[in-house]
Amino acid sequence: MTGRGERSEAAADPLGEALAAAVHRTGAMAGGVYLRDPAGAALRLVVICGLSVEAFAPWWQVPLASRGPAQDAVREERLVWLGSQEEFARSYPRAAAGVPYRFALAIAPLKGAHGPWGALMLLWPPTRPARLPLRERGNIAFSARRVARVLDAASRPPAVPDRPRSVSAHCHSAHHPGVRRTEWGLAAADLVERLPLGAFALDVEGRVTFANTAAAGLLGASTEELLGTRPWGTLPWLDNVPCMDAYRTAISSREPVALTVLRPPDRWLDLRLHPDDSGVSVLVTPGGTADRPPEPAATEPAASRIHLLVYLAAALAEAVGAQDVVDLVTEQVLPAFGAQGLIMSTAEAGRIRIIGYRGYDPEVVGQLDGLATDADLTPAGHALATGTSSFFADRAELARAYPRTPQLSDKQAWAFLPLITSGRPIGCCLLAYDHPHTFTAAERSVLTPLAGLIAQALDRARLYDATHNLAHALQQALLPHALPTVAGLGIAARYLPASHGLDIGGDFYDLIRLTDTTVAAVIGDVQGHDVTAAALMGQVRTAVHSHATAGATPDQVLTRTDRDLADLGADRFVTCLYAHLDLARHQVTLASAGHPPPLLRPPGRPARTVDLEPGPPLGLGLGTPAPPAYPLTTLPLPEGALLALYTDGLVEIPGSDIGRTTADLARHLGASGNPPLHHLVDSLVHHARPTDRYTDDIALLLLQPSHTSPVRTKLEEKGAFREVDES
Repeated sequence: MTGRGERSEAAADPLGEALAAAVHRTGAMAGGVYLRDPAGAALRLVVICGLSVEAFAPWWQVPLASRGPAQDAVREERLVWLGSQEEFARSYPRAAAGVPYRFALAIAPLKGAHGPWGALMLLWPPTRPARLPLRERGNIAFSARRVARVLDAASRPPAVPDRPRSVSAHCHSAHHPGVRRTEWGLAAADLVERLPLGAFALDVEGRVTFANTAAAGLLGASTEELLGTRPWGTLPWLDNVPCMDAYRTAISSREPVALTVLRPPDRWLDLRLHPDDSGVSVLVTPGGTADRPPEPAATEPAASRIHLLVYLAAALAEAVGAQDVVDLVTEQVLPAFGAQGLIMSTAEAGRIRIIGYRGYDPEVVGQLDGLATDADLTPAGHALATGTSSFFADRAELARAYPRTPQLSDKQAWAFLPLITSGRPIGCCLLAYDHPHTFTAAERSVLTPLAGLIAQALDRARLYDATHNLAHALQQALLPHALPTVAGLGIAARYLPASHGLDIGGDFYDLIRLTDTTVAAVIGDVQGHDVTAAALMGQVRTAVHSHATAGATPDQVLTRTDRDLADLGADRFVTCLYAHLDLARHQVTLASAGHPPPLLRPPGRPARTVDLEPGPPLGLGLGTPAPPAYPLTTLPLPEGALLALYTDGLVEIPGSDIGRTTADLARHLGASGNPPLHHLVDSLVHHARPTDRYTDDIALLLLQPSHTSPVRTKLEEKGAFREVDES
């Protein structure tokens, strides 16, 4: 937290003036403008109105990749309205865990002339009705358009600072003019000055605008030192989590809040905060001393500690891999405890293995990686051996306890937290400080259970990583490492697993060389998205390959593979499309087992969906003695034609008609020209699925006979053609 802050006037700031006007027009108590950072990875708060900049510090920046109201408003270009804390928790449980304050929230996208700028945020007290009427929705939309126009009109894009600036809201309250107003003000000041209790006032930005003599005496600072400053800057003992939580609760809920604080060295004070739209009135009275422990950290309410742990638990619950855990601890824990460095390590074969770090030089990390887990050598080894935490306020403490520990970095204070799950230590989390730091009892009481949450998240993440790596290896082993090169045929393929789960599924494709001029292409989809589906996919692919190379026709390949699945007792069905390409005759013969039909783009003509009569999927076990029929369809496939085989994950979108999405994909294929096939296959996937999140596996295989005839190539190899010297 900082001490004195500079007041920026909205009139000298077009963006600030537009924000202040938006707050006034919508009747909000506060607002802010978020802009995309230059890298496009986060939204950063650039200007705030009606709230203290410091009080809003945890939300100065929000990553665009995570889910939250501001991110959804920008990504989906829509107004996000959260009329209550309960609605916030239902819609954004993780974000709501870190915002335990009552207010109503609206976030509107700022759509500029050349793209999205960011978002306009507006806040109301919880007394506001939860429903947003159409007229108020219109006021918010108008205000967002006005802010966007200001951004568009700027001669250059506004800078995105590390710290937002504040602007004052326009005052529209009515007062009696002239001498009576002055008289009332003096009378009120005299009244407060005569009171035996301390009283001081904060404006909406958290600055002291008035303090009586009793308040100055109790707080241990003169009135002149307090006026115009933020109390947590002038009085460092107020700069802590419980005080800031109490202040945020008061200004967001507009409800009274009480807390007890310790003024060093041993003076307890009771503070009562009474907020309204113009600021916060604070009453200060002496607190008891006889039954209170002398430790300052004991003043931190249990609710604050629980809030911090709940928030971090919600964040860690969403971590998938070990790197996700490291990133979340870095983003959430380091700022919460004011640390500047982090090293997370595990124990392997008696050695400390570092899996993530922040705030350390890579060379230092390289020297620490691989140290022996000797309990007498390093505090990390002690934490792994005993399962107990160690805290060192400065270098001298560390040197006295562990004289053999190498001093490789410039850090000055450390917390070594064992990561224990199921009664066994799996690693160590190190928090480091650039300056000496005394760890209070409150910090230790939070860090100890926090280490347990990190350990559980890391253990789950390591298990996921191991399972994911095994599944990925299985998937790669079952899919073809590389498709064969076929003279006269251009080929491109993509496989994209569903973006949730184990990144493994049952979609597959293959290209089988049959003769010098014939080739078989096959694509299929096994029911399910798990290891069983992947294993069955490997069996189906092997069976198809075996029957195709044995000389079976397309319908025979599918019939025999269906019989193989019956013999295996497979309890899942498989859709499959088999294409026999005769490059000498320029034709393709197709047979389908319940699979989506391919797309065909003849040279110089629009792409279309091939009209096929499909047979039943493989492995249904219909129980009929006669084998299922798989009708054949033969089509011309001249040079330059393009045949696209795909699985339903490319065109099956929840809530959309598959016929419409397939026709749209065909139109895109027809309008895409003739780029290299590896570019075209990426373009088709991105057009069908513009985001990186796939609800189903996707396999796509493109085939295009080229102008290099395989028959001619074979004759050239035999010397049937000779070059002629035209000179």
